Amino acid sequence: MILAFDIGGSRIRAALWDGAELQALGEVATPAADRAGFLQAIAGFAKARALKGIAISVAGVVDPATGIGKVANIPAIDGLALGPALQAKTGLPVLVLNDADCFALAEATQGAGRGHPSVFGVILGSGVGGGLVIGGRVVTGEGGFAGEWGHGPVIRGEYSFPCGCGQVGCIDTVGGARGVERLHQARVGEALASEVIVERWQAGQAEATATVALWRELVAGPLAMVLNVVGAGVVPVGGGLSRAPGLVAYLDQAVRASVLRTASAALVVPAECGADAGLLGAAMAGAAEWA
Repeated sequence: MILAFDIGGSRIRAALWDGAELQALGEVATPAADRAGFLQAIAGFAKARALKGIAISVAGVVDPATGIGKVANIPAIDGLALGPALQAKTGLPVLVLNDADCFALAEATQGAGRGHPSVFGVILGSGVGGGLVIGGRVVTGEGGFAGEWGHGPVIRGEYSFPCGCGQVGCIDTVGGARGVERLHQARVGEALASEVIVERWQAGQAEATATVALWRELVAGPLAMVLNVVGAGVVPVGGGLSRAPGLVAYLDQAVRASVLRTASAALVVPAECGADAGLLGAAMAGAAEWA
């Protein structure tokens, strides 16, 4: 058995993986500012269980060389080598991965990427994330930043906004739900939730249609460039925006028009693993690590 966790800023979800399916164990609030409480919350799920190891999906970047994580929304573990800290507390091997990497692995093995040797998973949530899987294994790269296509100064002009990473003009500032809202307000001076903008786009409302078209223009080019570089055969998309009917297909049209290879079938597709993708990806990474 592998004990898997999906850790976000507000909730910790736990499950057991037996090699075939996940068994949910429940969830607890994330002790975001309490390091000892955080470690205990994880260790508590491991008590009285025969486990091969602990596999964790976390909303942050983990340096594979040092194990140190950058986890901005959980101060308790920001800058901590979480794996070694939990191993010392539980006596079990611990694997810690970025949540987008876990999402990509789940989709590559049991979701929309099945059968493709190279899969680039994309998260379009509040912001933008990504993970690269080649040959069934996550590619983390130096520092653990492989797949982070949301960052880098690629946008110029009036829609070039400051990013939380310290740069200006990142895809993260325009590609997610907050980005759609930011673009709409910059265009027409109207503050609307992304859900409302997308609903109005679906209904054919002119200003919303122009905003979503701008969003697609800004996102499709950089995503196409990523696909040219990594050679991904499919791009499963998760996150809140992925659930808007027609939006992923709309993005796919522009991406396929921009990549070098000819693709008759969709490249950018909705993810299939749902809310358990982080748990599933973490568990499968652990299973491969401790096989």
